[in-house]
Amino acid sequence: MAYPPPQGARLHASPPPWTPPVRHRIAGALGVLGGILAALALTATLALIVADAGGGATVIASLLALVPLSVVLLAVRWLDRWEPEPRGALLFALLWGAGVATLLSLIINTSVATAVYEITLDARQAEFVGAVFVAPVVEESAKGLGVLAIFLARRHYFDTPVDGVVYAAMSAAGFAFVENILYFGDSLDVLPQIFFMRGILSPFAHVLFSAFIGLALGLAARQARGAWLPALPLGWLLAVGLHALWNLSAFSGSFFGVYIVVQMPLFATMVAVMWWLRRREQAVLRQRLTEYGRAGWLAPFEIAMLTSLPHRRRARQWAARYGRAGAMEALQRSATRLAFTRHRTVTGRAAPPDLAYERHLLAQVAAARRQLEAAT
Repeated sequence: MAYPPPQGARLHASPPPWTPPVRHRIAGALGVLGGILAALALTATLALIVADAGGGATVIASLLALVPLSVVLLAVRWLDRWEPEPRGALLFALLWGAGVATLLSLIINTSVATAVYEITLDARQAEFVGAVFVAPVVEESAKGLGVLAIFLARRHYFDTPVDGVVYAAMSAAGFAFVENILYFGDSLDVLPQIFFMRGILSPFAHVLFSAFIGLALGLAARQARGAWLPALPLGWLLAVGLHALWNLSAFSGSFFGVYIVVQMPLFATMVAVMWWLRRREQAVLRQRLTEYGRAGWLAPFEIAMLTSLPHRRRARQWAARYGRAGAMEALQRSATRLAFTRHRTVTGRAAPPDLAYERHLLAQVAAARRQLEAAT
């Protein structure tokens, strides 16, 4: 399908410019500050790992930990195709998981395990209590706090349950990356076995646990303002329970049984649910953009292009030949955000700034379209 617009196809005039409300600017500044603090926490965590395992071991472990991290990030990119989340928010979630969540977990888990050992003088029991009863609670809480922070500061980013899962997956990916560095660096003598267990068999373990927190918040975002209060504890309980079962299986000698009977079917179910939710996003996109088409803002050929991933890709290739790849990407990005902003209004979840933001997005769509028309 070619993109060039047919003769006579024109959009409405551009609406007046949009200025982000003060609370959005404040939240953005706090997000930058939070990202800096998360980066500092990550630096402190890596320093602790280097002090424990040594610089050489940490470098080797870091390179190996990039393998499962890359797999998870590719999966998140696949999941986040229709309405890509802002890169700043994704980076914040990743840094939160890798920095704040890992540092908090390292300090609390170690402190509790040490306290149990001092009471019982049984290293095995201290390790069991820490892994099965303490770590799941601390780690899922720490990872989930980052997702909750984004939800509270940028609720309008959560248009569908997929958005919640994307942010939870990014936080979990960052956490698993640093945790893998810790495990790989401390186990160089049995590194192939550890890498196979953590990097090959279970790269999505942390993502699967935390996905329930993100799913709960994503579903709550479609309901009344306070719906997240009962939804979040339910998602948290599921995340903690699955995490505890996973750790327990390692101690009870039933790891592969739990992996086959519980983990694999659950992971397959989650993939199927995410695939279905992605299809739902496509349906929302088509429905809302069709409404703009009826109002004269978009031509039928543009709606067809914007609601098909293969057509989007071919349109970007066409635009690149005319030096307008950026304009095409802007059109696709703005039109997608426009559709989901409109969907919030239709479903009764719009905030007052959304109406002004809708006009701003329409202006961006119009500007991108003019650039593409000029290329032809």
